[in-house]
Order: sequence, then C-alpha cells, then structure tokens
Amino acid sequence: MLLRRMQWMSDGDGRWELDAETPVTMEGTARPVPGDPLPLGLSRGPRVTRPKQLDFFHRFMASPLVPSFSASRDGISVHHAHLLHLTDNWSFTILEKILVPKLVSVVKEKLANRHEEASWTKDLKKHLHDIMSLGVGTELLITPDTTLLLELYDIKKGDRGKAILHHKFPHQNVTFEASWPGLFVDKKGVYWDVPLSLSADLASVGSSSGLSYHLLLQQNSGEPKCFGGDETNDVPIALLPGLCAKAAFSIKKSIDAWRKKEDKLKNVQPYDVFLSDSHVSFTGIVGAVASGYLGDCSRRVSTQNETQRSNAFRMFDERNKFAAFADLFASVTFTAQYGNFQRLFLDLTKASARFDIASGSLFLCGASRLAQDFFFSRRPDIETFCDVCPDVTVSLQQQIVGPFSFRVESSVAIDPRSQDHFVRVDDSIFAIDWALKVLGSAKATAWYSPKRQEAMVELRFFEA
Repeated sequence: MLLRRMQWMSDGDGRWELDAETPVTMEGTARPVPGDPLPLGLSRGPRVTRPKQLDFFHRFMASPLVPSFSASRDGISVHHAHLLHLTDNWSFTILEKILVPKLVSVVKEKLANRHEEASWTKDLKKHLHDIMSLGVGTELLITPDTTLLLELYDIKKGDRGKAILHHKFPHQNVTFEASWPGLFVDKKGVYWDVPLSLSADLASVGSSSGLSYHLLLQQNSGEPKCFGGDETNDVPIALLPGLCAKAAFSIKKSIDAWRKKEDKLKNVQPYDVFLSDSHVSFTGIVGAVASGYLGDCSRRVSTQNETQRSNAFRMFDERNKFAAFADLFASVTFTAQYGNFQRLFLDLTKASARFDIASGSLFLCGASRLAQDFFFSRRPDIETFCDVCPDVTVSLQQQIVGPFSFRVESSVAIDPRSQDHFVRVDDSIFAIDWALKVLGSAKATAWYSPKRQEAMVELRFFEA
C-alpha cells in the first residue's frame, strides 16, 4: 500500500506501521496489516488526533465543515467537531459526520413529494440515522507527559471504540492502545476489522541519526472481517487471533552532499522552516528485526515464499502454534531541493527517491547468486533479479504560489518478469499543501488517490 496516509517521504519519517490516514471511518486512521520484515523506520511521527484537526480547521481556517471522499463507502462526507474544554487538562469532543449523497437524496425525495402533508421536519428526523453519524471523545492530560484518550464513533451504527494511553519519556514514547474493532488495511487497500486489538508500543524518539529501536506487543482476538462486507478477499493471516511480539533496531546516517544557506531573503520567515535550504542529501538506514508469534497468526511465517528462498531465520511449530522470524533491512533515500520557500513564486522545487530493501537476507542471497552467474558466464534467473530489486518510492513537490505547493508521490515497481512493463507506476497520490507560516512547520493537506478513489483534508506538523 502506498502512503495514502500522506506520511510523505522524508529523511526522518520511515514506515514502521504508522497509522494510515483514511476517510472510510470517522476516526480517520487505520493500521497497516503487519508484515515481515517490518516496514522501515523505527519511530512514530508526531500526529494530531482527528478531533483536534477538525477543531483547528474550524477555529483558524474558517472551515466549519471539513470534507472527505471514499468511493467504496459513503461518497462525499463533511465533518464537524465541537471541542469543549471542561478544565485546563480535560476536554470533551462531539463529532458529526454528514453523508452528502444521502442528504441530497432525502432533499430530492421531499421536493418530489412536496404536496404531501407530512412535515419537512418530521420527515427529516426519520432520515437522520442514515444521514448523520455521531462520535464522542474525551482527552485527559494526567501529567504533562501522560495523556489518556477515549473515543467512540458511529454510535448506534457500528459502535467503534478506541482507548489510548500515551506517555513521553525523554528519549522514548510508550503507547498502550485498545481498539474494538481494530481497523487494518492491507497492501491491496482492502480494510479489515479485528473485533478486539490490543497493543503496547515502545519507540525511541529525538534522534535524527544514530541508533533507533522499536518494540511492539500486539494481541488480536476474534475473527477478522472485511470492512464493507466484501467477503471475496482472503483474510490476511497476520490478523488471525494470536499474540505477536516484535523488536527492531536500526542505525541511520545522513550526509549532505551540498547545502546552500546563502541567497535567503533577510528578515523574511520561510513558509516552512524545514524547507528553507537548497540542498542535496543522502540518508541510509540499516537494521535488523525479530518477531515471535503465538496462536493462529503464526501460520504466516510458514506461507511466505520469500523467507524460504532467503537465509532469514525462521521457525514454525504447527503443533504449538508458535513461530519466530528474524531478518535484516535497509533503505537509501536521495533528496534534492532548490529554493528557500520564501518568495511568492517558484521558490521551492524538491524531489526525493527512496529505495527500500525489505528483506536483507533475500537481497544478499540474490546478489550472491547473480555474482556467481556472471562469474561463471551463466544466464541469470529472472527470480534472482526480482530478489535484488528494491521497493522504490518517488516524490516531487513544487511551489505554486505563496504557501501553496503541489505534491505527487508514486510507488515504482521494477518487475523483470514483465516484458511489457519492466518499470511501472503502481500507485500515486496527488496533493495540495497549504503551509501555515505562523506555526513554523505545519500544513493543511488535501490529497487524492485515483487508484483507491479516496480523498481527505488533514493537518500535519513537522514534516519536511
């Protein structure tokens, strides 16, 4: 799955199962289906909860209704949040989601039957259950570093709930989360509901380079169901009931090949302080991941062809429903930016390309076989070429005018087995960013995915 969540590429992001942004539910987030090796990146980026995003749009951007779009669900929807501060450290939120197509349908039906005696108000009340969804939430700041969040969505419809306890240490973040049901999304963009999902997460933060680590303990209970009722898709084995423990460690190094701090306008603040220098840089990440499974979810280790072709450590005990897995991973990112994002026109052009090696052992085995084939003048196997081909993601950002810029991000698949499409674009995301200059580094983003037919407006902080 591409970064539909708009966790855009940057040297500091990465892809450790970050909550994906999605318009299909009121809470606006979904977790990627766990995969081995783990996606790159070992810490969660800063994120504002959906109720706070909506409140910010209402108060400071003159947007009383925030739109979203999902062709597979409700079409166009508009969202509104009422945020009430009960005390200095306690807030309460009421969320409203209005389904525009159903509202239009009700209005058309009423206009067509306007000669009937039924009251417009009474008739509209009958349809409120179909037109509107409600949600409530409360956030309690227990200490300056500890936050408790309770949320209920789609009340009287789906009754989705979530509880999150988050604590910030000087160099780590700890998060305990319970979701009923937990919403997950697989690589095909199919959403899945797990009746109960519990997780405990420990991640290092604050280090732009050097050693990072991430520990995760997750328990899924109940039979996963396809969100939306499409039962033709196979249930991801990783979502089956069971306990999963994961640990990942990585070393990161960034190098500036060129950085220019001159030619800046004096006494003029850039629209985004993270985009204020022209530069060319490279970032490399090398790490290792280990995971253990107990329960039905352990079968996923026995069904992965990639792990069987590599030298990755794997163990599967079918009788006791236990599995273990360990592997290496790596990533290289190239970034080039020209402009300081200060002037009104064409003062920012940025391009990025990231090359991800999800399985280091598979890559090393493939590279070794290719070297032997070339040394002994043998014709290389196509599957071996596929083993060494990295996952490629490219991104381009261009300032349009003032704080507004256009961004596109695409995943590029390299498939030597295909004669017609050796290189193809698998998925793309298009977005308009509105940099919020007064906040230093923040932006409102409106993005659209043509392949998934989803669109969303959201708020992002501290993303280059």
